[in-house]
Amino acid sequence: MSKACPAHTDPARFIRSLRFNNIKGAAETIRENNALGAVCARVCPTERYCESACTRAKIDHPINIGGLQRFITDIEQEMGMQILKAGKPTGQKVAIIGAGPAGLQAATTLRQYGVAVTIFEEHPKAGGYLTYGIPEYRLPQEIVDYEVKRIIDLGAEIRCNIKVGKDISFDQLKADYDAVLVTVGNSKAKTLPMFEHNICTESAISFLARVKNGELHENELPDHVLVIGGGDVAMDVATTLKKLGVSNVTDVAYEEFNEFKASKNELAGTRKAGVTLIDGYVPTKVATNVVTFKHRKLDAELTIKADKIIYAVGQTSDLTGLEIDLQHSESQLWSAKYQTKDAKVFAAGDLVDGDQTVVFAVQKGKEAAKVIMNTLGGVNHD
Repeated sequence: MSKACPAHTDPARFIRSLRFNNIKGAAETIRENNALGAVCARVCPTERYCESACTRAKIDHPINIGGLQRFITDIEQEMGMQILKAGKPTGQKVAIIGAGPAGLQAATTLRQYGVAVTIFEEHPKAGGYLTYGIPEYRLPQEIVDYEVKRIIDLGAEIRCNIKVGKDISFDQLKADYDAVLVTVGNSKAKTLPMFEHNICTESAISFLARVKNGELHENELPDHVLVIGGGDVAMDVATTLKKLGVSNVTDVAYEEFNEFKASKNELAGTRKAGVTLIDGYVPTKVATNVVTFKHRKLDAELTIKADKIIYAVGQTSDLTGLEIDLQHSESQLWSAKYQTKDAKVFAAGDLVDGDQTVVFAVQKGKEAAKVIMNTLGGVNHD
C-alpha cells in the first residue's frame, strides 16, 4: 500500500506496530516519510490514494487509514515524542522561499541531511495554505502550529513577514546560500473576465483567508451565497458558509458529479451541511449579482440571483520579484526534475507537475531536497 501513498508512507507497517501497542514505532513509520503526518491524517484524500489500494476494499470496505494515522500522531503529540533527528552539519546552506507544505517538508529532509535551512515566508505565520486556506473545522490551527514547531525544533529557521523580491532580493539569496528552493505555492486566485471588478464577487482564496484570520464580519454573511466551482476549495467555501449560519448556499460546478475534482469525503460533507449542489453548468454572463449558466451537454439554462458570489475556479502562483524561469512546460517544471535553468535555483510544490494536494507537496518537497543534495555533492539516502 505504500506505493499508493505519494509520501511513500507504509500503512501496513504502522498498523502492525499499532496492533502490538508500539505507538512510537508506528509514529516513526509515519514520520520517516512525512513531516506533516498529523496534517495529512486530517486533509489527505485517502480514498484516492492508500485506501484505494487497501486489500479490505475488495472484501467490504477499506480500513480507515487516515483515522488510524490521526490517532497515532495525536498520541505522538500528547507524549511529546521527538522522532526526527538532524544530521551531522555539512556546512551547506539552503534558502527556501515559502513555508507551505512543500517548503516545510524540504526543510525537514535537508535538516536530516545536516544542511542549514532558512525559510523565508511573506505572511505572519508559517503553513501556507494550511494556515491561510483550509478551514478550521477540517484542520485546526493548533495542529499546523505543532507540525511547524517540530520542524523548527529540528533546526530549521523560519523568517516570517519577509517577501523575497521586496524585503530581500532574489540575487542576495543566491549570493548568500548554496542553493535556493522556491515553493511559493498557488496563492493567487484565477478568475473569469466576467467577474472582474464586480462588487458582488470574491475569490475563494480571499474568503477562506479572511475566515481563518477572523476578518469576516457578521454583516458580510447574507442570506444567499452562490459558490462557483467543483473542487475541494469550493466545497470548503460552501461548507464554511453553512457553518457560519448562511441560510442558502448554492454551489454550481462545471463538472458533472462523476467528474468532480473534490474528494468524496469533501463532497459528502458539503451535502450533509445542506448546500444545494448543481452540476454540469458553465457561467455565460453576469449582471452584478445575477449569473446565467448554460449546461455543458443539455439544452438548458439556469439563472441564479445571489447576495454574494464566491468563485473557486483555480489558482496560480505569484512569482513577482522572483527572477526565475519555470517555463519548462506551459506553466510548471516537468515532473521529478525540480531544477530550473539556473543551476543554483530549484522549485517544488505547486510549481511542479502533479496533484496539488498536501501529500503530493510533501512528496515533491522531499524529492526536491534529495535533488539539491545530489547537486551539492551530498548523498542520496534512497
